[in-house]
Amino acid sequence: MSGTTDLALLLTSMSPKLMDGEFVFCTVQGEYEQYAQLNPLATFCESEGLTLVVNKEAAMATGLAFDACFKQITLTVHSSLEAVGLTAAVAAKLTEFNISANVIAAYYHDHIFVPTDKAQLALTALAEFNQ
Repeated sequence: MSGTTDLALLLTSMSPKLMDGEFVFCTVQGEYEQYAQLNPLATFCESEGLTLVVNKEAAMATGLAFDACFKQITLTVHSSLEAVGLTAAVAAKLTEFNISANVIAAYYHDHIFVPTDKAQLALTALAEFNQ
């Protein structure tokens, strides 16, 4: 299954879902194997270090530094990795509500990380695509 590329269909059928938990973005030195026990939701290697997206409690328990806390909203539509405009449309909509969007595209869905205190407002904003 390659996913949907039709932007209008993606926007009207994405049914954003607020996921359980609270997440943080951390940067660490070293290799993934050193942090695997944290069960990161996502990782990315940058020249400055390894970025981990981990559960807030796990980060706190191990003393990892982080700047902000986020909630994950999953767009529950199978979007193609080649779909054009979904990230831009979602970011623009959240911008209207002064909400930052940290987007991670996975194989089946896009996942938006928004500040914890704005998660419900983000759901309200994204629901406007279905009106």
